[in-house]
Amino acid sequence: MPKTKTLPTLDEFLAGLPADRRDTMTTVHQAIRKVVPKLAPFMMSGMGPAPLIAYGKYRYKSASGREGDWFLIGLAAGKTGYALHICVGDKDGYLVERNAAKLGQVKTGRSCINFKKLTDLNLNAAMKLVQQAEKLGGINAVA
Repeated sequence: MPKTKTLPTLDEFLAGLPADRRDTMTTVHQAIRKVVPKLAPFMMSGMGPAPLIAYGKYRYKSASGREGDWFLIGLAAGKTGYALHICVGDKDGYLVERNAAKLGQVKTGRSCINFKKLTDLNLNAAMKLVQQAEKLGGINAVA
């Protein structure tokens, strides 16, 4: 039976990053904590090789019938950049996708903001989306 990998604590994760990457991750993490203090951070795996910092957990049920628990906001440090996930949408579509033009020199997907440097990201605009996300709830959320 394969051994499951133990996730680091938030502090261990941040401490294990190179100084420049730790600074960026810490800045974004602190901004998230400031605007949505009720969304407790926790570590999660499953989005890629490295763990991510997740904020707020919710239950979802997709159109295919698949159910599970997911995070509302996620923050990851990849090999060459960073990803801020805002897993929120409503009748008008995905929050990130609808607001992509306001987020700076970034690449976006439906619910993901990818950026190479903190100066590329319009942090204020991103934090406004994080605040909206807390109010709207997650994609395909079920009570």
